[in-house]
Amino acid sequence: MTKSNFFIVGKHPVTEALRNPNRKVLRIFLTEESKKSINRENQNINLLKDVKVFFKTKKELDKYCRNEQILHQGYVAEIEPLKSNSLKEFITSNKKITLACLQNVTDPRNIGSVIRSAASFKIDGLIVQERLYPETSKTMYKASSGAIEHINIFKVSNINSTLKYLREKNFWVYGFDNKSKKDFSEIDWDGNNVLLFGSEGFGLNQKTEKYIDFFVKINIYNKIESLNISNSAAIVFHHLNGLKK
Repeated sequence: MTKSNFFIVGKHPVTEALRNPNRKVLRIFLTEESKKSINRENQNINLLKDVKVFFKTKKELDKYCRNEQILHQGYVAEIEPLKSNSLKEFITSNKKITLACLQNVTDPRNIGSVIRSAASFKIDGLIVQERLYPETSKTMYKASSGAIEHINIFKVSNINSTLKYLREKNFWVYGFDNKSKKDFSEIDWDGNNVLLFGSEGFGLNQKTEKYIDFFVKINIYNKIESLNISNSAAIVFHHLNGLKK
């Protein structure tokens, strides 16, 4: 395995990687049962064509999950990273864009869950800080359940400068903060928008406030302090997707 290649595990992460024409799958390790499952569930296409396939027992595959509390389900693949997306090119070639942006969110499970929700509810892309993004995390891939193959992820060096740039390109930036007085569902969400979420522990950086146009919140029962980041994002993404219909 070269430095740039890495392993992912799990039925949906591996299967969706095989389905993605932009993803290079170098090797795949399967149990006899998982191979049968792939062939049975994908009868119209040979997902294993041009891929080196090795058969292993479940116990042999366990070593790929030894350090994470996740299940391989009989599927392990060695893959190459996807080509990096250009945010500048994307926003100039598309209209009425909704982007989500994560600041100080580092937990791979949370990031994977946000990716899954963003893809499920047709958010146009996710902005992450490159140095905090766990690009080769098996846990993140497993939490995304293959959705990472279906969404644009823009890795940037600095969140603040990126927000500044997007505002100059006629984007509205909405920062989600439970101390805000305005519920997000009261916004009409017209035009190009950035949905900015901070971590549960640190929230949004104070220096970021000058790049935020509006602070909004999700109204929840007042006895509960806040929602998990992935739950918050899913609620917001579902609401915005409903407005498109």
